[in-house]
Amino acid sequence: MNRRLFPLAGLAIALAVPTTQAQETEVSFRSTELSPGIHMVEAVGGFGGGNMAVLVGDTHVAMIDDSMTPLAPTLLTHVNQRVGRPVDFLINTHVHGDHVGGNAAFAGTGTVVFAHDNIRKRLLSDAGPAGGPGGLPVVTFADSVTFHLDGIEARVIHAPSAHTDGDAFVYFPADNIIHTGDVAFHNLFPYIDLENGGSVAGYIAGQEAILALADEATKIIPGHGELTDRAGLQEDLDVLKAARDKVQALLDEGKTEAQVLQENPLAEFDGRSWNFITTERMTRTLYADLSRR
Repeated sequence: MNRRLFPLAGLAIALAVPTTQAQETEVSFRSTELSPGIHMVEAVGGFGGGNMAVLVGDTHVAMIDDSMTPLAPTLLTHVNQRVGRPVDFLINTHVHGDHVGGNAAFAGTGTVVFAHDNIRKRLLSDAGPAGGPGGLPVVTFADSVTFHLDGIEARVIHAPSAHTDGDAFVYFPADNIIHTGDVAFHNLFPYIDLENGGSVAGYIAGQEAILALADEATKIIPGHGELTDRAGLQEDLDVLKAARDKVQALLDEGKTEAQVLQENPLAEFDGRSWNFITTERMTRTLYADLSRR
């Protein structure tokens, strides 16, 4: 078994890590400029949430996602040192606490938070993942919104019922870069959050929409995993489709969930297992979603 392990003890639906653990792992952040003004931001030293991006124009700065609440001060310091001025706009790619956890902290410095309508709706009932009520999105959109940052065009596009019901990915046409949010877990089994409106079919459709915008030179920032390209994302999609088909075939035979798990149909993909989405849990997710449809 070649299981990927992210250094965190517990991972709930909101993908939030306990404050003490986030502090103990001494997570820091690093930025890599992929194109003039577009920086990929990654956690170093432990689980620091999903991959982020900072967009730096001459007069405005925007950010995609903002890690977890306990790490907000560290992230703010990193961004301030990297950019030298406050973040004007923040784009949430979905509702989970490892992507929106810094909302309240950034909003406290004057940042305006943008998100899909469904993200705000979910955070209105529980603002905890966003760091509290101050982290609620101020501007929401239904299908898409476009940012124009002094030559950087960022198209934020909704992916319906994919990872959740509020997902968005961000396409930079002039720079040939795509930030997928959690519509991609590169080289890992994806987390498809059925309880928060995600679906296998929607996840596949979301990845297909991203691939339709990409070419061989596109740089793709996944929600989790290393920077990749079109071929890497295509492989992720091919594995998910193959996994779906394997579970569907057993469903068509009338097998119960227990019988499907006994068959272990995803054994050949076990190298994509990690400590939250194991091979068993990926199988359970596929079974649950396919059987209800």
